[in-house]
Amino acid sequence: MLLNQSLKVIALTTLFWFSAMVLMFMSNDDFTRNSLEMLNAPLYHNDDYKFMHKVGVEPLKPINHDIKYPWQQKEGNISRHYKKNSGYLSSLSKKVGKLIHGSQRPVYDVSKLKEPDQYALGAMGKAAYLVSEEDKKLAQDHFSDHSFNWVLSDKLSLDRTLDDYRGARCKAKHNNYPEKLPTTSVIICFHKERLSVLLRTIHSVINRTPPQLLSEVIVVDDFSEDERLGKPLDEHVANMAKVKVIRNTKREGLVRARLRGARDATGDVLTFLDSHCEATPGWVEPLLARIAEDERNVVCPAIEVLNADTFAYQASSNAEQRGGFNWDLFFKWKGIPPAEQKLRKDDSDPIRTPTMAGGLFSIDRKYFFHIGSYDEEMDIWGGENLELSFRVWMCGGRLEIIPCSRVGHVFRKVTSPYKFPNGVDKTLSKNFNRLAEVWMDEYKELYYNKKPQNRNRDFGDITERKKLRERLKCHSFKWYLENVYPDIRMPELNPPAQGEVRNPESSMCLDSLGMKSGNKLGLYSCHGQGNNQYFVLSSHGEILWESENCVDNSKYNPGGSVELIPCHGMEGNQKWVHDKKSGTIKHEVSGQCLDRGASMESQNPVVNPCNGSPSQVWVFSRYKTE
Repeated sequence: MLLNQSLKVIALTTLFWFSAMVLMFMSNDDFTRNSLEMLNAPLYHNDDYKFMHKVGVEPLKPINHDIKYPWQQKEGNISRHYKKNSGYLSSLSKKVGKLIHGSQRPVYDVSKLKEPDQYALGAMGKAAYLVSEEDKKLAQDHFSDHSFNWVLSDKLSLDRTLDDYRGARCKAKHNNYPEKLPTTSVIICFHKERLSVLLRTIHSVINRTPPQLLSEVIVVDDFSEDERLGKPLDEHVANMAKVKVIRNTKREGLVRARLRGARDATGDVLTFLDSHCEATPGWVEPLLARIAEDERNVVCPAIEVLNADTFAYQASSNAEQRGGFNWDLFFKWKGIPPAEQKLRKDDSDPIRTPTMAGGLFSIDRKYFFHIGSYDEEMDIWGGENLELSFRVWMCGGRLEIIPCSRVGHVFRKVTSPYKFPNGVDKTLSKNFNRLAEVWMDEYKELYYNKKPQNRNRDFGDITERKKLRERLKCHSFKWYLENVYPDIRMPELNPPAQGEVRNPESSMCLDSLGMKSGNKLGLYSCHGQGNNQYFVLSSHGEILWESENCVDNSKYNPGGSVELIPCHGMEGNQKWVHDKKSGTIKHEVSGQCLDRGASMESQNPVVNPCNGSPSQVWVFSRYKTE
């Protein structure tokens, strides 16, 4: 009798604690919570939280995971074929399994098995150096061949080891990714690349991507003429079952080369990499996991530096920047604004980015083609990254940087060795014009103001791209600026004056000199190409370069230097008054005039007492139209 009562107590106690565990797991399970919400369960909603509401995509989750935003339940036209919907028992069994067996997901990296020498040249991503004087001279004399130290690259192991550069939070997240992730096809396009750098890119992908997640590596040769990129490459990858080489019969450029690789791909996700990268341990799972949540997520790894001289992997402590652009339509890194930071509970969370650099990113394969892949009429490269960025956001997608995915990239030290068959200027103007005409609406005028020489240049037929925008029911560019990139500094569409600022007597123009010589404003022979010589006189009296930097004078003494520093919007030292009739540009606070300087070949303007001399006459190339 006593035994039976004891057994009943044990059974009831066990049932109680088992039920408590079930309820605990169910309360934390997304599928369960969604199901309860559909049954009108009393979950807390914060309907007043309107940040990014008009974007129609889910913001990064705040610290309080109980908050569910109304638009989180909305689905797009594309089915979420990776979203798990496995029911209570399946979800519970996985959680219990983790309790019993542990939650450690292995980090796949076989490079240490292939290159066991921990003191090998460049091992663990450390800086490497040439020893012999002969090698040093060869590297110096032929550095321009690839704009990185290819002599050193040839001496590094193709399987060189890299450290795990992820932070503690990212390493913890690695254990919580879904058990089943989509597969990926990695597409690497090249033209005139150094073979050793290309092969190290391929090896790093093979060595650090779990085999069950890697469908293939598609290597597209965009008509390279170097024989070392022919038979030697084919022979090297012959025994690499997942590597396929495709060769173009003529130079197509990055856009069409990538499209050829994408059309041959079989993976669920397309991952595009440049041909001079090295993937780090744990690089691919964060990208695939984010796309598994919603195939409209287009994701980029944190792009870190492989030093062009030493091939040292220069990791950052955390990703602190996101993508933006200048009005000449070149990509630009920007700081993360406070409103965005508040949506991230820690530095491992994704970063919403208005644009991407374009060289390294992952996208669902079906979604890529659904939203129009690339604009095939763009030549070589340039502008395709912004075109895809604008399109993703404006047409219902989302673009992010995933800090837990890290990939090293060789940033060429001097200039690109690639040639543009039709010339750089003509190629870029065609691409940028197509981008502006299809996607930027009335804001294309800000681009043409910055690049007046491009206004009447041919950009081909854009009929199909405009039909694509209409079919996808995309938002306006105004919507993009207001909702995705509200922190961009907007220039005036019709400012009082703009263009080059010329001193007629000397034919010298104000020039930012790329701000490479400190903050001093420079002078240079007028060239009419805009860029460093394109300035805007705002209606507030600011003289701006790149929309964010203002001509400033804080030294009121005669001969005082003039600087180019970030605009503060407070007028003061950054307010100037231009008299179109006399040509003077007067500093309002000091009462002095902008002066070319005594010499006709002065390199920096100064301020001097106004005296009406020719050195104080300035003419903008365009003035406000009424």
